[in-house]
Amino acid sequence: MRPILFISDLHLTPQAPGVTRILLDFLGGRARQAEQLFILGDLFEAWPGDDCLDDPDDVFCAEIVRALHELVTAGVALAVMHGNRDFLIGERFARASGARLLPDPCVLSLPTWQFVLTHGDVLCTDDQEYQTFRALARRPEWQVAFLARPLAERRQIAAALRQKSESAKRDKADYLMDVNPAATDDFLRTHGYASLIHGHTHRPATHDHIVDGIHVERWVLADWRETQGECLCWDGDHLVRESLC
Repeated sequence: MRPILFISDLHLTPQAPGVTRILLDFLGGRARQAEQLFILGDLFEAWPGDDCLDDPDDVFCAEIVRALHELVTAGVALAVMHGNRDFLIGERFARASGARLLPDPCVLSLPTWQFVLTHGDVLCTDDQEYQTFRALARRPEWQVAFLARPLAERRQIAAALRQKSESAKRDKADYLMDVNPAATDDFLRTHGYASLIHGHTHRPATHDHIVDGIHVERWVLADWRETQGECLCWDGDHLVRESLC
């Protein structure tokens, strides 16, 4: 079988050209060998709304969407999940890129195994300030009101929120930036003890959970840097991390 690949937390921005180069090389190379590519959130550092694709000056977003569409045209199924940075990705993006938008969480049932996929932020329940914002920003009425603002204003707001978020990270206790163990075990229990794949925390590792006496693996995807990215590959029997540079 052709492999299934998982990535997350690229945080694409024109200010990080190295990450963009690694992604474009990946989409034109390794990813073409896959059956499916799952992007589990935070593909972009910020997404102000799908109408950014109508901005003739926004060549960056257009380039990324075009490369994703070329991957789909080459026969690779593409699925994209919202992250905490790009939760305003919508149907216009999906049509332009050829991607299927995934709910969060999403159960992936394969012939030999079952996975549950999530961006991961919903499991960081100790960060109550963020969870309050997350609940607000996912409301349809909030998104409609925000998207009614001019695109330039939305970009300014997104930039301000990013700056505020980065400042807040420096002041938060370390445990607030990771998943809550009890919430994670409850999540695994709710989803039938399926192997969990997620991103968000920027703490790539493989964790062993014992939930109700059942061993469950949790795979945390890596965030991408200017000189290195990573994908997780399912070959039909095993998950393997692959370095990209």
